[in-house]
Amino acid sequence: MKKIVFGHRNPDTDAIAAAKAYSYLKNQLGEETEAVALGTPNEETKYALNYFNEPVPRVVTKALPEYPEVILVDHNEAQQSIEDIREVTVTDLIDHHRIANFETAFPLYAHLEPVGCTCTIIFREFERHAVEIPAHIAGLMLSAIISDTLLFKSPTTTEMDQLVAEKLAEIAGVDCQVYGLEMLKAGTNLATKTAEELITADAKSFEMGGKTVRVDQVNTVDLDEVFAREAELRQAIEAQNAAEGYDLFLLMVTDILNSHTRLLVVGEPQDVVEKAFATKLVDNKAELPGVVSRKKQIVPQMQQAF
Repeated sequence: MKKIVFGHRNPDTDAIAAAKAYSYLKNQLGEETEAVALGTPNEETKYALNYFNEPVPRVVTKALPEYPEVILVDHNEAQQSIEDIREVTVTDLIDHHRIANFETAFPLYAHLEPVGCTCTIIFREFERHAVEIPAHIAGLMLSAIISDTLLFKSPTTTEMDQLVAEKLAEIAGVDCQVYGLEMLKAGTNLATKTAEELITADAKSFEMGGKTVRVDQVNTVDLDEVFAREAELRQAIEAQNAAEGYDLFLLMVTDILNSHTRLLVVGEPQDVVEKAFATKLVDNKAELPGVVSRKKQIVPQMQQAF
């Protein structure tokens, strides 16, 4: 029975690369799988796919009736997964996030580690099964680690991420720093994006204190360039809050060169945001120097504040 392998909605580079890498591994081990996506890859991911001559995965919204068994990578929360996740059987889970809103009817294989990137875990799966990683898959996995760790600047970065990245760069035949910077810059080409695209490109929802909190991250090399469009960003966020029932929307605009986030907050309760980051919002905005990670520097603080 063929299975599909996928990462979270609004896929980032790790979601796409992890699906492709783990699907390749499972196929080498005798299973029949296909890496798919729950959304269109972003510009950064497209750069990596093009660089390593890999096709863009097809986008799906549901697994049934064709695929009653699925494999999850880079996520586990139901609201971030495929539409019919509660109706299918999850056979494998490879992830580096918290566990929340996740349960299965049957036992499954799960490999979870507190590292910076799912592809770091998948590298260990390749080692465990003694399967050689081809250059193009190594390149995608390296791209994912660079993306998730912001070229090792993020506090989510572990020693294991760095060691694995070095090995993958050697297999892929690239200079990690040179390639990594070019890939990250490719993802900051925002001029052609609509406000709607910017606020959904890397957004995830979280349940906190009975509220639905939406957190989106946009990477840039020029904060002022993004905030020149603040009025239309606010309007798009307000429309999405109303349409989707989000109580609070946090837009992280992150300067990847200077490790600095400017936060735009739309919705309520805003006092929780001020409490979380020990700051005062000015015109619904806050400067957060040194903050680059949603997973480690935004979500836990918000949960604690709630």
